[in-house]
Amino acid sequence: MSASPALIKEVRQFNRFYTGVVGLLNQHILDSRLSLSEVRVLYEIGHMENCTAGKLIERTHIDGGYLSRIVKAFEKEGWITRKKSAADGRTYFLHLSLKGKKLLDSLDEKSNAEIGQLLHPLPEAQQNTVASAMKKIQQVLEGEHPASDDITSSDIVFREQLLPGDVGYLIYLHGQLYAKETGYNLEFESYVCKTFHEFLQSYNPGKDRLFLATYQEQIIGAVAILGSSRHLAQLRWFLVHPDFRGLGLGKKLLTNAIDFCREKNYQKVYLLTTSMQTTAIDLYKKAGFHKTGEKYLEMWGQHLYEQRYELTITN
Repeated sequence: MSASPALIKEVRQFNRFYTGVVGLLNQHILDSRLSLSEVRVLYEIGHMENCTAGKLIERTHIDGGYLSRIVKAFEKEGWITRKKSAADGRTYFLHLSLKGKKLLDSLDEKSNAEIGQLLHPLPEAQQNTVASAMKKIQQVLEGEHPASDDITSSDIVFREQLLPGDVGYLIYLHGQLYAKETGYNLEFESYVCKTFHEFLQSYNPGKDRLFLATYQEQIIGAVAILGSSRHLAQLRWFLVHPDFRGLGLGKKLLTNAIDFCREKNYQKVYLLTTSMQTTAIDLYKKAGFHKTGEKYLEMWGQHLYEQRYELTITN
């Protein structure tokens, strides 16, 4: 899909801004006489396993002739050494010498200091926002999927404390994701707004609980338990962002919700969903829910079946 002129203008504007920032930093980082490309090559040689000229070209996208001149200059300075591959005599591995390692360490220290100086005036929350935005740009442009094997359980933070802005963001997620995945119209978002409004008016942590999964301080999954009566509770707003599905977050959130019901001595928990939410329904069934009712409805711009599922809580 081709980008619109407005989007192209925004990207170019950011490029001009960030080029200025990088240029300012590099005036200090590159006191070593090295160009930005040369520093990048030095860094890759120091961190790449079995580094070869071919791998450097692939990683840095530097012209082969220019890279060859850089490597020769590094050898002349005594910063790198070559070692012939035992498996292929035509291949040479590049390694940093002790002198090269000291140079790279020095550049890293200067770079860290400059970045620290850049971020220092910002509050911690804004520092995290900048870092998260940069990481997101890298992931998107490199075609990485956030829910990759690189993400571990320690990267996901679960919390139950309801903070200002949480409900607003959950309304946004519901409106956006359900429109994209099921074609629900604005009436659905209006419905979600109404239900959250009612929830906040009567919210009582003693009987209600909102379970959230976050990644880099951004909500990526949620489920709620609302106490309907002394022995009955309702499960609502179950959602996992598509970029993070397949990591077991849905199962974890449902388990936490059911454990809360057990802790509060609810004897039964029910939920209302539609036949279109097949993935969620599979998770409900695996958790022990069974369907107790179904009716045909025309709403949210769709023809669908509203279904009721219930779970009897056992201690």
